[in-house]
Amino acid sequence: MKLYNELAEWWPIMAPPAEFREEAAFFDRLLRDSRKPRPRTVLDLGSGSGNVAFHLKAHYAMTLVDVSPQMLAVSRALNPECDHLLGDIRTLRLGKTFDAVFVHDAVCHMTTESDLQAVMETAFVHCRPGGIALFVPDELRETFVPSSDHGGYDREDRGLRYVQWTTDPDPSDTTILVDFGILLRDERGDVQVVHERQTHGLFARAVWRRLLRKVGFTASVVSHERIRDLFLCRRRE
Repeated sequence: MKLYNELAEWWPIMAPPAEFREEAAFFDRLLRDSRKPRPRTVLDLGSGSGNVAFHLKAHYAMTLVDVSPQMLAVSRALNPECDHLLGDIRTLRLGKTFDAVFVHDAVCHMTTESDLQAVMETAFVHCRPGGIALFVPDELRETFVPSSDHGGYDREDRGLRYVQWTTDPDPSDTTILVDFGILLRDERGDVQVVHERQTHGLFARAVWRRLLRKVGFTASVVSHERIRDLFLCRRRE
């Protein structure tokens, strides 16, 4: 996908860390209050440009994993204090465990139950007994509505504006379409237009619960009025 490869360097002005401040504060409260003592080490699966880690790293020792070398480069520039590892979150095996595992919206790229379960298994094997995992899907089948969004920013040498359009052409399957129309202005003032279509997974709450139980987690649903439903999971001692 262009947004995570050749266009990765544009992320700081497409979605800067400030946009994630409220979400990150909510995630921090969930992690902090989930167990005593509070988690110290956190594995961030599908960390992308590192915007959430930017706000969490003051409180946790963060290890960030992403499948895109370009996105990891963006995150390293933003979060040099964090460990960064290249890997597929479906198959990653580090041979160590963490107090908490965090899976943000990268999980939306899992379009089949088998891929979704694979990410859950990765989270489980890296979550120490008594630890927690937090999954933050963009959408659930029960609450999905077609939508559009827009954004983008300027800096001295370049600018970006985008429109995001999310639709569900076939409500009987487990996928939705997300189309991005992106305007990129370079340092010379030249503008190019890029279209990116992504296919995201969309699963019912019951499917999430079933798969989380299957891999060994005890899960509860946490709702936030301005964010989305999250799955707060525990690995038994």
